[in-house]
Amino acid sequence: MEKTIEQKHAYRVGKWLPEDQLFLENWLARIITEATEKPKGLDSVIEEFKQLIENDPEVYMLFHMMFNQVPHKEPYNNTPTGKPQIRDYKHFLLVLNHILTTAPEFNTTGLVGFPINAILDWPMGTIGGFAAFINDRINKQFKKVLNRWGEFLMSKESRYVLNKDNWLSPEAKEAWHQDWFEWEPKAPYGGFDSWDDFFIREFKEGLRPVAEPDNQNVIANACESAPYKIAQNVKLEDNFWIKGQPYSLRHIMGDHKSAETFAGGTIYQAFLSALSYHRWHSPVDGVIEEIVPIDGTYYSEILSEGFLNPSGPDPAAPNDSQGYLSEVAARTLIFIKADNPAIGLMCFVSIGMSEVSTSEVTVEIGQHVKKGEQLGMFHFGGSTHCLIFRPEVNLRFDMHGEDPGLNSSNIPINSRIAVVK
Repeated sequence: MEKTIEQKHAYRVGKWLPEDQLFLENWLARIITEATEKPKGLDSVIEEFKQLIENDPEVYMLFHMMFNQVPHKEPYNNTPTGKPQIRDYKHFLLVLNHILTTAPEFNTTGLVGFPINAILDWPMGTIGGFAAFINDRINKQFKKVLNRWGEFLMSKESRYVLNKDNWLSPEAKEAWHQDWFEWEPKAPYGGFDSWDDFFIREFKEGLRPVAEPDNQNVIANACESAPYKIAQNVKLEDNFWIKGQPYSLRHIMGDHKSAETFAGGTIYQAFLSALSYHRWHSPVDGVIEEIVPIDGTYYSEILSEGFLNPSGPDPAAPNDSQGYLSEVAARTLIFIKADNPAIGLMCFVSIGMSEVSTSEVTVEIGQHVKKGEQLGMFHFGGSTHCLIFRPEVNLRFDMHGEDPGLNSSNIPINSRIAVVK
């Protein structure tokens, strides 16, 4: 008997979308109702998006295709209230406009940390959606939309969810491990200036000690993250869009001049949790040689995880597409020349997923960093990252009992992730 979506996915990777598909559909129904019954004037970036869709024939075609190609059958056709799902670009823009002035809310049943992603979950899996979300013009407009949402999430108005009925409730504080972080329990809004200020909260000093700080052969975990994949003998160029999602170094690095030096090397990838710590730390002692931001996609998922998948589309898209996203998503490369010559030049890659494509780098070119020192952070949501090593580096990984994959759990930041043999 074919498994249902709920049976196939006992939980959503990283907790960015609810474990319960019914909860997600109910949430979507509520948002659609609120946006439809209490419409707001369109924000200028949404009006601009509307003009792009209507005046560009290719974009117009793709936005019609991706909604029309979502099957007209359960569970894709109606919300639990019996109302139609979003089925056209005008309805989509209306709901997107509504989301621009909302912040993610905590719920013990399920967190919707990717609200725009939730709306596009099924359209992303269509052939039309695949074509739309690798389109440069569409991605440039999404960047403007996400920047506008980011302005709200950095504002004091976004603090409305930081209260005892939401993120500061006993259940929520237990979920995000209140005792681990710096905050002010007795202050209004927990002492946070905005939703984003809460999101990028810092660990208490000493909570995540650096693994063997004087041992240059020990590589520290750069993010509080769950291991996704370890790949060795990675090719300079590969077919990253196929089902196995092999890594393609030239494309990950945006055709950077150093890509060839990493051919045949090793990539470690891991993903971050919604309720966790979202800053990045240096895995080694070394000098920041180069910082390279790369524009890319925001809602692209690999075709083999969409409606072309015989088992059905990824209901937590693009979680199952993380290898593919390392080549196409908005990302930042930080090249570090390790003090240890057995490591030499390595690369840290922050990779945006969906709403979370704002990477802030807090180091500068030429700066010497110590292992465990902050490199930067993700804003507004969670994501995935890679560590890339040259072929000369002989590594023995320490997964702390975790098996890399979609069912793994967090390994603490600054703990030993690998040793140079």
